Order: sequence, then C-alpha cells, then structure tokens
Amino acid sequence: METRPQGGRKGHPPRDVPPVVGLLLSMALMNALLYLCLDWLFISPRRSTEDPTRCPYGHFRMGPTSNCSPWLSCEQLRTEVRQMKRVGEGAVKRVFLSEWKERKVALSRLTRLEVRDDFLHGLRMLKSLQSEHVVTLLGYCEDDNSILTEYHPLGSLSGLEATLNLSKYRSTNTWQHRLQLALGYVAIIDFLHRSPLGTLVMCDSSDLPKTLSQYLLTANFSIVLNDLDALPLVNRSTGALVKCGHRELRGDFVAPEQLWPYGEDVPFHDDLMPAYDEKIDIWKIPDVSSFLLGHVEGSDMVRFHLFDIHKACKSQTPAERPTAQDVLDTYQKVLNLLRDTVTSQTREML
Repeated sequence: METRPQGGRKGHPPRDVPPVVGLLLSMALMNALLYLCLDWLFISPRRSTEDPTRCPYGHFRMGPTSNCSPWLSCEQLRTEVRQMKRVGEGAVKRVFLSEWKERKVALSRLTRLEVRDDFLHGLRMLKSLQSEHVVTLLGYCEDDNSILTEYHPLGSLSGLEATLNLSKYRSTNTWQHRLQLALGYVAIIDFLHRSPLGTLVMCDSSDLPKTLSQYLLTANFSIVLNDLDALPLVNRSTGALVKCGHRELRGDFVAPEQLWPYGEDVPFHDDLMPAYDEKIDIWKIPDVSSFLLGHVEGSDMVRFHLFDIHKACKSQTPAERPTAQDVLDTYQKVLNLLRDTVTSQTREML
C-alpha cells in the first residue's frame, strides 16, 4: 500500500482571494488615506495657526509670563489707573503716561466731542484686531471716552533714528535689524488687508511723518500699529471703495489715484473725487521701507535686492501693483538670501 508523504497532510492548498474582497479592501484603504489627508489639510493647519500666547477675546496679558486678565472696566480705570504726564496728542486723542499696579501704561482720552465717532471707531478696531500686529488693549470706558493700552517707552517710528543713535541700541543699528523692521511693517499692512473684518485701508498716511506716527517701536524692536482711528473697509462684493478724508491730498507720497484728477482749473470737491482701494497702501511701502532701512552698511545692498518689487509697488495702475502678501514674501526671501550669503562668507573666513 502506498503511503503519502507526511508533508501532504499540512493543511489545504492556498485559495485565491475573490476579486470582490480585494476591491473592498482597496476602497477601505483609499478612504483611510483620504481621511488622513483631509485631516492634515483642513484640521491641522487651523490648530497650528492658533497662538497659545494670545489671550481670548476680552482679555489681555502684560508680558509673556503673566496670566490673562479681563479688559479693565470703567470703574477700574477710574479707581486703579493713575494719570501722570501727557506724552502725545493728535486730532482725536491725548495720550498720557499713566500707572496701573506699578506698571506704566498709556491712557488715551478724547480731545473734543466733534471727533468722538472717530474715537469710537478706533476703539472698535482695537477690540476686533487684537494680535501681534496691534498694540495691546488693557481696558476702555466709553462713558469717559478713555482707552488704556500697553505703554512702549521707545515711542513711535518717527524717533527710530534717535533711538538707534543711543549707545545702548547701536548694536542693533544693522541692515539685518532694519530689514526686520521693514518686514514687520509690511506684515502689518498684509494683516490689515486680510483682517478678520475684511480689507482695511491705512488712511492716516498722507505723508511719511504722519504714517510713521501711527506705529510704535517695542522694546524687542518689533513694530505694532497704535492708531486705528482711520481704517475704512473695502468691500469688493458690494463694490464699496474708500476715500481718505474729505480734503484734497497733494505730494508724491500719496498714491496717484488719491490726487485730484481734474486739474487746477477745476476746484476740488469731495463729491467729485473718485474712490480707491487698498492698493494705495502698496504705493507707500517703498518710501516707508527706505526710511526704516536707513543708511547703514549693507542697506544699499538690501535696496538693490528689493528694487524690482518696489518698482512694481510704484506702478501708476493700482491693479498692477502686488498684494501686501506678495511684498511680504519677497522681503522674507531677500532676508533669507542675504542671511545665508553672510553666513556662507563667515564660514569661508574661518
């Protein structure tokens, strides 16, 4: 009698997987991969954009180590804030160096009732746009027409040169730090043009000194927007454009579309003045950046690399000017390029 090999009894021969089962497994795998991709594209980026150092709406933090506190109320402003000396005044607000819980703060008060609407508009903007780009709001009282914000002792950008000439800050008077300032300025314009409220235009910018006075220089040499009284909204869905004020503007600093277009023979009339959009801010970027870059060693090299984007900013046709995001991207690329070049040259010298 024949005996079968022992190996023949090791189970049944393998069976082919039915095509339908293979198709179902493939579909399940594809769905899992698609889910992971959608999670990465639409969920993860939202989590990554949250800034853990920012306080929730209606709260503030003074310094990186302090806890979030609610905005100060009218009662707290009246009883806890000690007004000291006046440090600034504009058409809408007087600003006083003040003290709250042994901290220096800035207390702004309305200059006159005729401009209260502008004052309240600035407050609404300040409340809605709290971010790294805007001065920190500490509290307000509409009944008393007062606003309390963080105090920055270095003052506005108007005093940049004087600050950098001080012995304690001379080490920061380099093209690298100055280009970072210019980049921060453009980042603020980009933030306004893509703000949570829509496309906002920086109207308080009829000349260079006026523009510089709207921004503060922080202790770590960054820039924050301080004056938000004139930020009209461009609404493209309704075709709503803006006009900055009701008087005639002159000079090369303002964009061409902000100038009276009908010649000197026709008297200026606000009703006849055409409106415009946020591209007026783009026109002014090269002039503000040139001031921020100054005339230190290396600043002309930076200007050379920014020449093309600045030329595009000065296009007579608003639609041909780049967006603030385009300018910001270019600035960042130039900063990275020049940093890498300097690093490479330093290594070769070692």
